[in-house]
Amino acid sequence: MQKTIYASLYRLFTPLVRLLVKKGIAHKELGDLIKRAYIDVSEQELIDTKGKATTSAIAIMTGMTRKEVAALRDMPLDEGGQTNRYNRAVRVISGWQVDSDFTTAKGKPRILPLHGENGSFEALVARYSGDMPVKAMLDELERVNAVEISGSGGLRLIAEAYLPTNDEKEGLAILGVDTSLLIDTIRYNLDPDNEEKRYQRKVAYDNLPEEALAEFRPYMRIQAQKLLDQYNQWLADHDRDVTGDTDGTGRMRAGVGIYYFEEPVDKSES
Repeated sequence: MQKTIYASLYRLFTPLVRLLVKKGIAHKELGDLIKRAYIDVSEQELIDTKGKATTSAIAIMTGMTRKEVAALRDMPLDEGGQTNRYNRAVRVISGWQVDSDFTTAKGKPRILPLHGENGSFEALVARYSGDMPVKAMLDELERVNAVEISGSGGLRLIAEAYLPTNDEKEGLAILGVDTSLLIDTIRYNLDPDNEEKRYQRKVAYDNLPEEALAEFRPYMRIQAQKLLDQYNQWLADHDRDVTGDTDGTGRMRAGVGIYYFEEPVDKSES
């Protein structure tokens, strides 16, 4: 079992290390971050099971020294500003696509006036992005080419999704968010106590000509977007921020991620 875990971790770390090497991040920095993650997870586990987490208890649980635990617990981490901006922009675009206050009779995103109490971009931002200023959200959506000014002076949505392709910092924030969600789904499914598994599937073939991929990529984008649009509509119909309905218990986050991959097949794999 341990050999299998090590082999899986190696495959998991390889693309990550490839990115870190490119960014000039040495192994010690990654090692400290992994230790910090061990500390945070162990601390939460101790709080959940024993009601408190002391430095000594965390040290025993992680195999670190008390000095290491004390030092790394104070390690400054990014407060998640990039992640928050990403989440808020995604919610604004999704709301624009499904909320009847901002769509046409046919369910398409309306051209919105910038300001106004109802049915405006200002109202959209207030509903879906919390306290983020309207100007800041507009600047962000213009930066990623998601909106444009129409001939009438209103704001038109021209992107199906929030894709900050030219913003490396934002892309790295998405790496942390989306990859952690996938790994957590796999972790959940590996737990034998969880009888109802979360959906986790992929389809792949390993003897495809390059010409076939050139044809498959646009086909995949269209079909995947159609499916995501359906999921988006269903989730929006049940989200309290959209419906205003406060019935039901708890507050949960749920979603579906779709990603495409391609790579050359190594001769040894063949």
